[in-house]
Amino acid sequence: MEKSLDTKIKRIREDSSVKDFILADAKDGDMGFGISCPGPNKGDTKERFPFDTLESYRQSMREITEQGLVDIMLMSASVSEQLTINERIFENSTVTPAVRANDTTDIWLGLSADYTSQPSQPFRSATIDHIQSGKVDCTDEERTLGADLGLYSVTFNHDSTLDRESLQHYGEFRLEAERKNFRHFLEVFAPNAPVREIDDVPRFVNDHIARCLGGVTSSARPLFLKMPYFGPAAMEQLVEYDPNLIPGILGGSSGTTHDAFRMLWEAKKYGARAALFGRKINFAENQLMFIRMLRALADDEIEPEEAVRDYHGQLQSAGIAPHRGLDDDLQLTQL
Repeated sequence: MEKSLDTKIKRIREDSSVKDFILADAKDGDMGFGISCPGPNKGDTKERFPFDTLESYRQSMREITEQGLVDIMLMSASVSEQLTINERIFENSTVTPAVRANDTTDIWLGLSADYTSQPSQPFRSATIDHIQSGKVDCTDEERTLGADLGLYSVTFNHDSTLDRESLQHYGEFRLEAERKNFRHFLEVFAPNAPVREIDDVPRFVNDHIARCLGGVTSSARPLFLKMPYFGPAAMEQLVEYDPNLIPGILGGSSGTTHDAFRMLWEAKKYGARAALFGRKINFAENQLMFIRMLRALADDEIEPEEAVRDYHGQLQSAGIAPHRGLDDDLQLTQL
């Protein structure tokens, strides 16, 4: 079945004025958060086991894939082995399976440790071979069984040694990916522990994106970008610099429903063509309803404030208690 991601990428590259928007569910949290990644346990065992199970996490991916409103389901290599290779849930779906292809130290976010205060270092536990086939020695035919798209992330911290090492690892990954017909999109985080002062973080990130891709030809370029949304000026600066870039935003972790909806709506207004939401989907009162609103916003069918009211109406009709009252959830706390 033709994937909606492929259709949209093709249309955007042919005509940058089209309104197509790529939406992804980032369910790769087991590579960053560990045991807490599925979110709170709402069942009878919550006193003993405060977090939900990995199987419940996988089940939500099955349901969201069946819903068919996201374009990408981002997973860990082990979850993708189960869902993509063993269960074949994407075979008759418009949703594209994708895998986090590296796990730099700044995404090690488990509650039992503190790595985020230390400058990011490159690391990759998943291999392209395992993502594509589930094993290290595989035939070309076996490579088609798994995911053919990965997320590769880099974090620059204004240190020539650390940043050069990150770029070197990314370069090695690109060469391997091109040889193995493996596509990727590039995530560039804000500096997590800058070694030297950075006066203008949005400009710093934009400069690094432009510079690190300047030496990369089309055969090895990322399909699109994933980055923090720094506001209208930074987004417009990147889009104006190179209309061939397809910038996307990451959803972040906290805030109200209005924060999430308005960020997507505003980012698209100023040039973003993709959004990847992880925790804001996973911790929503109802993930399928939340995604339905994100899709409506991405397709210009609704305004952010109306979407919040509509979402609360759906929760009420389903008898689901909201995390916040409507008035509180309509507040903007981040933009």
